[in-house]
Amino acid sequence: MRRRLPSLVAAALIASAASPAFAGGPPLPPPDTVTRASLAAVDYRIGPQDTLDINVSQVPDLTRTVQVDTSGRVLLPMVGQMPAAGRTPAELSDDIATALKAKYMKDPQVVVTVKEAQSQRVTIDGAVNAPGVYPLTGPTTLIQAVSLAKGPDPKLANVKRVAVFRQVGGERRSAFYDLSQIRSGKAQDPQVYGNDIIVVDTSGGKSFIQNFQGVSGLVGMLIRPF
Repeated sequence: MRRRLPSLVAAALIASAASPAFAGGPPLPPPDTVTRASLAAVDYRIGPQDTLDINVSQVPDLTRTVQVDTSGRVLLPMVGQMPAAGRTPAELSDDIATALKAKYMKDPQVVVTVKEAQSQRVTIDGAVNAPGVYPLTGPTTLIQAVSLAKGPDPKLANVKRVAVFRQVGGERRSAFYDLSQIRSGKAQDPQVYGNDIIVVDTSGGKSFIQNFQGVSGLVGMLIRPF
């Protein structure tokens, strides 16, 4: 019974996708939550509730694990509250070093790493070995995201039909991709973003989806905006 609910969710999402994009066609645009700055960034952008490891070389009292609060700030000794949300780990490292240098240290060496990302998560469902919700700790492609769920189920998965659902322009948008084409280098491996839903279809997906097209209540719930 526990394995059936994710399958119901996957089938309902795929069946409800209106005018989906397909691999080789127009790419699925980035989600509403992605800014121009984060699109251009190479590194992960810190968000509220993320857990960070902050290491200040040769200063054990300043080396600690902290959580970004709901307002997007961290509280550090000698520095006080500092904005963290929207910064990359490298940018926050520089911010902390600048604050320490201004008052206390000549040449502070600060390294910030993301220990646990709460603000950027992706849901991976359908015919994968470990469906669930997984954190994204950096730029992540579709192939990399599916691997977080321990890859497609070798007995059930239709790797030629993998759906990505995303909130774009206030609406639920979708695109379908062929993992076999991506793996062979014949198709681009698209980037995925926080709050994306990835569904790997089953090998018997057509009839399976048709069986659940009438589940209007579940479909209606799933296609509402976040």
